[in-house]
Amino acid sequence: MNDEQPSLTALMAAAARAAHLVVDREPLLFEDTLAHTLLGESAEQLIGYHRAHGDHLILSGVRAQVTTRSHYTERRLAASGLPQYVILGAGLDTFAHRSPLASRIAVYEVDHPATQRWKRGLLTTARLTPQGEVTFVGADFEADDLFDRLVAHGFDPARPALVSWLGVSMYLTAGAVTSTLTAVGRLAPGSELVMEYALPSSLRDERGAAFAEFAMAASAERGEPWLSFFTPAELSALLTAANLEPAEDVRQEHAVDHAHWQRRDPLLPADACRLVRAVVTA
Repeated sequence: MNDEQPSLTALMAAAARAAHLVVDREPLLFEDTLAHTLLGESAEQLIGYHRAHGDHLILSGVRAQVTTRSHYTERRLAASGLPQYVILGAGLDTFAHRSPLASRIAVYEVDHPATQRWKRGLLTTARLTPQGEVTFVGADFEADDLFDRLVAHGFDPARPALVSWLGVSMYLTAGAVTSTLTAVGRLAPGSELVMEYALPSSLRDERGAAFAEFAMAASAERGEPWLSFFTPAELSALLTAANLEPAEDVRQEHAVDHAHWQRRDPLLPADACRLVRAVVTA
């Protein structure tokens, strides 16, 4: 990732969400009905890898990862009734253009300016329009003050929000993770955070260890290495210090209803990354 290139990780995640609808069987874990359209000319090639090699651990693992985390987060957003939604490291997320819920809440997409320029070009080419109000907030998690960047773009710090932070923290330094949590902890009481984080090798299950080995090597090769790993206890301490009360630590297999894992395709849960939900305290 640099100032001139968009995130390849964002591209792979969108391709996995799109491929899930055509490669995997019912029950679907998540339905991103616009990912294919947003990918444009590259869609068929990227989905083609999943069609040809969809049972490979890394491809099936990525599909399971990106769909379960989105399922959990958007379900939590709908249940929360919160009026603002902040998507940290939004990449090629399509919520603002796909979900009817986006017509009733203010959506803020935060990402590196290069990735946002790329995405906005794809949106224009695909002729996709948002369901409601969406604001793009350019930010570098390693350098910028997230709270100040949000407020400068119209975010109301007096109103609570749900903040999703999926598929990002493992690519950041520990310092950037801490500063981002501190910024989220400054939001209005009752705000919620759903964050995905990577486990250290000692806590991964067998499938999670194999997936992480492939994923980390592929990410490093693309110039986006995994940098940060946390035990649940370590992350809980960071959250508490940032004025965030931990509410749930969620394994991939528990991010969706148990019935979703009664499958006849290669999708299986792995414990390499988890979700944590936390609430901003008074």
